Amino acid sequence: QVQLVESGGGLVQPGGSLRLSCAASGNIFRINAWGWYRQPPGKERELVARINSGGSTNYVDSVKDRFTISEDNAKNTVYLEMNSLKPEDTAVYYCNVEVSSFVRGSFRSFSYWGQGTQVTVSS
Repeated sequence: QVQLVESGGGLVQPGGSLRLSCAASGNIFRINAWGWYRQPPGKERELVARINSGGSTNYVDSVKDRFTISEDNAKNTVYLEMNSLKPEDTAVYYCNVEVSSFVRGSFRSFSYWGQGTQVTVSS
C-alpha cells in the first residue's frame, strides 16, 4: 500500500502563484510516473501535467508556460509550480503516482491518488 499526502492549495488572486506538493510513502520499489489532475466544479477530472521516471514531462495546453511539474526522487515527492494563475484554474487538484511494488513474491504496478487540494483563483 502507498499513501499520498498533498499540500499547498489555497486562495490566490489572478496572476498569483501557488506550489502544490505531494509526498508518497509506503511499499514503493520504483516510481514510474507522477501526474497532477484537476477537477473544476461540475466538470470531469483532467490531466494537467505528468512526469515519468525518465524526466519527460507533458502538459495540457491551457497550462503550458505557466505550470511546471518536478520531482524530488530522494523524497518521493512531486511538485506543481503554478504561475500566472487564472480564475479558470480553480479546481480540486489531485496527484497520482504510478509505482512498482514488491507484493507476494513479484513486482507489480499500482496507481494511487492523493486526497485532493482546493485551488481557488479569485479577486
